[in-house]
Amino acid sequence: MDIPVSQKLVELIERNAAELANNWLADIRKEFSLASYHRFDNVELYNRAYRVYSQLGKWISRETTKEDIARDYMALGAERRKEGFSLSEIIQALILIRRNLWKKILEEGLLDTTLDLYQAIELNNRVTLFFDRAIYYTALGFEEKT
Repeated sequence: MDIPVSQKLVELIERNAAELANNWLADIRKEFSLASYHRFDNVELYNRAYRVYSQLGKWISRETTKEDIARDYMALGAERRKEGFSLSEIIQALILIRRNLWKKILEEGLLDTTLDLYQAIELNNRVTLFFDRAIYYTALGFEEKT
């Protein structure tokens, strides 16, 4: 039985997590609006992006609940606030992670048939939902008074 394109795409992202994290890091370094990120060394920033890419399948799986995302990303928001990031920088960094993910998928040329496109749209919906939740809960954690 053939593996669905959506699963192939998740595997592609996870398999190329190192490349994607490096691409994200290059984008971060070019963005003047992400000045707080420029204070951190490359290894730390790389590891942060790598964790997202290498665990994409977990994050978008149907078993991962909204509460799971809330717990992790509220903690991330609170941690970034303590590190001195602005909320806009954190949101932009998450958007760049998502943007690099889709650039990689489009570069691979795996979307040849109507079924492939349909499965990619389904994957896009799941990825978008994950990142929407991640951004929201990161902002909530950032704003929460501790």
